[in-house]
Amino acid sequence: MSAVVAARRRITPGGLGATAALIFATAVALLPIAIVVFTAFKPIAEVNAYPPTLAPGEWTLDNFRRILDDLPLARLVGNSFVFAGGVTLFALCFDSLAAYALARIDFRGRGVLLAAIIGSLMIPFQATLVPVYQVVSDLGWVDTFAGMIAPRAADAFGIFFLRQFFLAIPRELDQAARIDGASEFRIFRSVVLPNAVPAVMTLGVFTFVNNWNDLLWPLVFTNSQEMGTITSGLTLLTGPSGIVPHGVMMAGSLVAIIPLVVIFLLVQRRFIESIATTGLKG
Repeated sequence: MSAVVAARRRITPGGLGATAALIFATAVALLPIAIVVFTAFKPIAEVNAYPPTLAPGEWTLDNFRRILDDLPLARLVGNSFVFAGGVTLFALCFDSLAAYALARIDFRGRGVLLAAIIGSLMIPFQATLVPVYQVVSDLGWVDTFAGMIAPRAADAFGIFFLRQFFLAIPRELDQAARIDGASEFRIFRSVVLPNAVPAVMTLGVFTFVNNWNDLLWPLVFTNSQEMGTITSGLTLLTGPSGIVPHGVMMAGSLVAIIPLVVIFLLVQRRFIESIATTGLKG
């Protein structure tokens, strides 16, 4: 009984307000996802009905059947994995190497190079889209995975992000490794990277998700339906005169979300463990 009374005493108006704000923010964040899920299972009549309803009165799989009939879904999803996964792997490799050089190695011009990298973050990628496309076209890489992945094989934000994390790792670890005769690459691979797993995993998740959801890049650098991604493939579902079948689009969006949810569930536990054990590895 005393425990119940003590628990009640710990509940303050401020705590109740914070809980209510948290519940409201969660509901607002989940509302778009609920609309996508419910609309994907609505028949056309309910999708276009006014006033609109949230939950479908009649559940149907017709929207998903149209996706399977009108799109090479397996090919588009596979292309998305190759594109987003390839960009993520190359970006993590090159970004981490560049970040290590900027954070742990003293060389002439390092400050100027860092300033140039940070300055490039202020340039929207749409401004460089045409010259990048021209270079890719001259190389004959249009409508290929190489043309989609190579221009994004390194990222200024990723370099800056990892550099800031590398700076927080004690330099005494580097000095101890050098005394033992470790090379610079060995220090990077065996000392710095194991202590930067949370930052690397965070950057990997952001990079993969951003490229998976990207629409403009695949549309510009691919010409055929066979090289499209799931996001660019959904644009093929637009009906005559630009009519958008919202139910089919929501079904396609739901299909595109599912792989990201699965990846998040697989990575979440490892990500939390890596944060808890940061700095404890020898």
